[in-house]
Parts: sequence; structure tokens; C-alpha cells
Amino acid sequence: MDKKVAFYTLGCKLNYSESSAIGRQFAQAGYQSVTFTDEPDIFVINTCSVTENADKKCKKIVKEALKISPEAYIVVVGCYAQLKPVEIAEIPGVDMVLGAAEKFQIIDHITDLTKQPKTLIYNQPVSEAKEFVTSYSFGDRTRTFLKVQDGCDYSCTFCTIPLARGNSRSDNIENVLKQAAEIAASGVREIVLTGVNLGDFGLQNGERVNKFIDLVKALDEVEGIDRIRISSIEPNLLTDETIEFVATSKRFVPHFHIPLQSGSDKILGLMRRRYKRELYINRVAKIKALMPDCCIGVDVIVGFPGETREDFIDTYNFLNGLDISYLHVFTYSERENTLAAEMGGEVPGSTRAERSKMLHILSDKKRRSFYESQLGSTGQVLFEGDIKEGYMHGFTRNYVKVKAKYDPILVNELRTVTLTAIAPDGDVEITESEEILVH
Repeated sequence: MDKKVAFYTLGCKLNYSESSAIGRQFAQAGYQSVTFTDEPDIFVINTCSVTENADKKCKKIVKEALKISPEAYIVVVGCYAQLKPVEIAEIPGVDMVLGAAEKFQIIDHITDLTKQPKTLIYNQPVSEAKEFVTSYSFGDRTRTFLKVQDGCDYSCTFCTIPLARGNSRSDNIENVLKQAAEIAASGVREIVLTGVNLGDFGLQNGERVNKFIDLVKALDEVEGIDRIRISSIEPNLLTDETIEFVATSKRFVPHFHIPLQSGSDKILGLMRRRYKRELYINRVAKIKALMPDCCIGVDVIVGFPGETREDFIDTYNFLNGLDISYLHVFTYSERENTLAAEMGGEVPGSTRAERSKMLHILSDKKRRSFYESQLGSTGQVLFEGDIKEGYMHGFTRNYVKVKAKYDPILVNELRTVTLTAIAPDGDVEITESEEILVH
């Protein structure tokens, strides 16, 4: 076939790995992968539905796609497609909607690019999404997002992910190692492990076959990969054994991203999180005791129903006192079919925005403090190929972002450098002596 396909991916790293997997299916079927603006015959839009804003983005992308290629065939997949297929079908120009159990059979469903009078919907109940489908991102020479787990058995009151992706299920270790070897053979230097509930790795057909630590130990032996990052792991699933292993690992880097969501035990209870803040304190303390220079990122939600000013200040003070490196701040938004949407105590939008701003400022403060603590140290930077105003950037093992004047020789290369200063303009620069100014 001489047909062209383009992808647009919204949301998490997991979505990016799955878009790449779907893209490889198109390539095997003879389609040419092109950019969004290259007048493709097919647009595949992989959606997110974590926030209301993500839903609106999908509608805008469809509109823009039709401007570029008015006769193109438009397929929408992903979490939004599973949760609200009829709503998507009503968007002008959408030709097909595929749910969680159908998106990986996309080639089978697209047998004819002729536009039909009515949008085609293939969307089984999410309970039918039982199969684990291997996915990893492709196209970035430097790092790859490798999906090892999907779905979630948790019941957090704010979250629609279990409704969109189904129950927890995992790949087997043998296949993960096979994928890692393929990635290594492609020249990629870093793997980022991804999943909906990554620490729950090991469930297959409802039975626990392995633990996450088993996967970590096996991957540490894979040749050809310099670095492996754990993208995000629940504090109650991040065990002392995993922390201790990473501290002495050959390939796993000193960087953890650990969702907190609230520093108030009251709000954690309303969210139905599976821990109290005391456990979180213990996890951070354990990491820092073994890896003092470890980077720790934190997810936090502001404006959850029932969050009083005192609850927010409790969260702010808790985060301010923790030895963490940065925050990912999410403003709570009501999602249909979640318990939180039916709770009382709604927080006004203006208050949510104010609290979000406060935590973003705190995040900037934490990141700068972490970077300052690294000044004078030496470490390896893996440089990436993107160019911005004549500069390229890269990351140390512990996720300090640096930049250097663009040099094609540096792309996908590991270089040992010294972190020397924080630039006044906030940029990260490298001198001829390979000393770095960090932001």
C-alpha cells in the first residue's frame, strides 16, 4: 500500500509506547508513517482522559487534522475512546472509535478507508480487556518507554483509569527481556519502565506469577542498555528490597517518581489511597539514606472535594519538609462515574488554581535546591538530539537536566562532566572543558 498514517498521542508515557506499537502494525501492513502535517490518509489519535481538558484536546486535534487533510480517515483510540465512545463518535469527522480491547486490532478493523455515513464504534466492556499487549516507544534514539504492566485493581475515588484500561495484568519476564534486547540492538541507551500501576507487576490471568523486584533484578543483567529508569511507582509497592537493589544496581538509576496525591491523611482516606503519609516519609528516608543524591519526584492533587484550607496547608508543609526534588501538580477535575464526583465539599475553581500555583512555586524551589546540592559533583550525561536555539540537552543519572551547544557528535552519547553553576537565565550550559551550568 502507498497510504500514509500519522499519529497524535495525548497523555502518559504508556500511551506513547502503545502508539509506537500500533505504528509498527501499520508499517508491517505497508503503510508509511508520516508527520501530522504531511497530509496523511489516516490519522490515529491516541487519547487520555485523566482531566476534562484532555477530552477537549481530542476534539481540537480532530478539527486540526481535517484542516490538513479533509478527506483523511480519522481513528480515535485510548482511554477517552473507552470511556466515552458515543461522545467521540459525535465529533464531526471521526470515522472510527476503538476501545481498550480493540485498539491493538486496528489493522483488522480498518479494511476500507471509505468514509461511512455513521461513525464505526468497536468498544467492548473494559472487562474484556484481559490480554497484555507488549509495547515500547520507537523513534527516539536516546530513550525508550517500555510497557511492562497495564490496568489497575485499585479503586482511588478520583480515577477513571481502571474504567478505561481494566484490571491489572503484566507481561512475563522472559518477554520483557526479549523486548529490552531488541531495544538495545536498536542503539537506544536508556529504558524507562512504564505501566498503569508499575509496582503491581507480576499478575497474569489473575494470578501473581512474579514480583516487581524479580523484573528489576532480571533487567539489570541485560547487555547493551546503559540506564533503566522506574517511571512511577506507588509508595506502598516500592519495597525496601527494590530501593536497596537500585542503590547498588549496574543499570537502574537513582531516580524515583512516587505519587503522593495529598499530604493530609484525611484527604488520602477520602481518595482511598492505600497508605498514610507516615509510610511516604519512611520511603523517602530509606531512599536518601542509601542514595543521598537520588532524585525524587512527587505527584500531588490540589482541590480534591473536602480539601479545606487547613488540609492544603498540611499538604504544603508536608511537601516543604520532605527531601524531594520536584512536583507534578494536578488540579482536581470531576470525572463521571467516580466516587469523588459525588462527594460534597467542592473546592471553588479559583481556589484550586491558587493552590496549584503555590505548589508549582514550591516545585521550582525544590528543583533549584536539588540542583544546588549537586554543584561540584561529576557524573555522566546522556545527550539527546533535540535542538533549541543552538543548544541540546541531556540528563544525568539522577535526572539533573543540562544543556550544551549543539554538537552532532554528542547525540546519544554518555559524557562525564562536572556540574559547576546555575545559570542566571535558568538555562543549562556546558563549557569547552565539559563543565556544566545547571538549571
